Amino acid sequence: MFNSTLLIIAFSFALGAVAAPAGGGRASPSSSALPEWQTVTPASDTPNSQTFPQDETSGTPEPDEGALGADFLGPQNIELDRQKPDFLAPPTTDQGSVGNAKWSFSLSHNRMQTGGWARQQNVALMPLATAMASVNMRLQAGSVRELHWHKTAEWGFILAGSLRVTAINSDGQSFEDTINAGDIWYFPAGIPHSLQATNTNPDGAELLLVFDDGNFNEDSTFSLTDWMAHIPKEVLAKIFQINVSAFDHIPSKELYIFPSAPPPPNEQAVSNPQGIVPNPFTFKLSQVLATKVARGTVKVIDSRTFKVATTIVGAVVTVEPGAMRELHWHPTQPEWSYFLEGTARMTVFASSSNAQTFDYQAGDIGYVPPSFGHYVENTGNTTMVFMEIFNTDIVEDISLNQWLALTPPELVKAHLGFDDATIAKLSKAKQTVI
Repeated sequence: MFNSTLLIIAFSFALGAVAAPAGGGRASPSSSALPEWQTVTPASDTPNSQTFPQDETSGTPEPDEGALGADFLGPQNIELDRQKPDFLAPPTTDQGSVGNAKWSFSLSHNRMQTGGWARQQNVALMPLATAMASVNMRLQAGSVRELHWHKTAEWGFILAGSLRVTAINSDGQSFEDTINAGDIWYFPAGIPHSLQATNTNPDGAELLLVFDDGNFNEDSTFSLTDWMAHIPKEVLAKIFQINVSAFDHIPSKELYIFPSAPPPPNEQAVSNPQGIVPNPFTFKLSQVLATKVARGTVKVIDSRTFKVATTIVGAVVTVEPGAMRELHWHPTQPEWSYFLEGTARMTVFASSSNAQTFDYQAGDIGYVPPSFGHYVENTGNTTMVFMEIFNTDIVEDISLNQWLALTPPELVKAHLGFDDATIAKLSKAKQTVI
């Protein structure tokens, strides 16, 4: 059915554009043409709050909403559908394809060891996430993620427990520290290091690791035991200038994660004539006070406060019920997100009318490519906490609200049809969480 009002507007616009005024002169576009926003069909008024269509009899989620969709006739993974209502019944504002911006460690293969486990996410599992990969790791008290290095930088966050961290740099300067839940560490590419859970928590520690390459594979790191097992023992004896019998008990394969005695509480660092590293590899984020914003808090960690972290930085954001991380984008770097508490939804705008909405809960990973517009909304009734991680040295973003507030009002009106009262409500400062 034709919209008669729109037809009249379009027809009037056409007449105004071609009709000559009295006196034979040409019509002035500024005096006769309608504003461009009035010639385009208005955006849909269909409510796009998070919906959850359910079968009236069974209560199971269904992709059946009004005139759209239909119920299931075949098999259904009910538990998975309950976690993603915006996949099952997308908002009418969604269009096109963005690529999968969600992954859960629950879908990752778990590498089980005698001292713990590890499961990863990389481009093989989440093709959109080309710039960063991640690992969720568990270490029992005393257990060690063995001495190793890799060709990517590593940024880590302690989810629970405490950890002893050791490393050296290329100048032979050493580092050792013990950090706790909520603290972070960073190792530049190629820096050899180890992680060991202390017995402060009798259950050990659980960790989140992020790497600055989406192709990173936790199973392909350079490990001490793996290397030693593949060098002739006679060569090892010459290199270390000790008897070959000293190598009788080196492992025949990589240990990766293994149990050991917890480090003593007051253990002294090894004396080093080269000294310690100039910039620490750890940062006591748990001791930093969060910045209060309108409807939440923010902790930013980048090279301005944690100098050694030059390729992976981030922020911890809390969002109160009913609030959201405002509409924004990051100019040149992708955002890798990890949801620590609560539930959320995010619409990712990829330009050219492509937009898709994703739902998240604690333990899920999100990913937004560079410059893609997005928001993060708390969809639950408790505070939502998530981490924003970036492959860069400085955390930066651009706020849509602030951009419009700092643009000449008539230009904003010409785009969106706002009135003066609406323009006056725009914020000239970033709001972050609103």
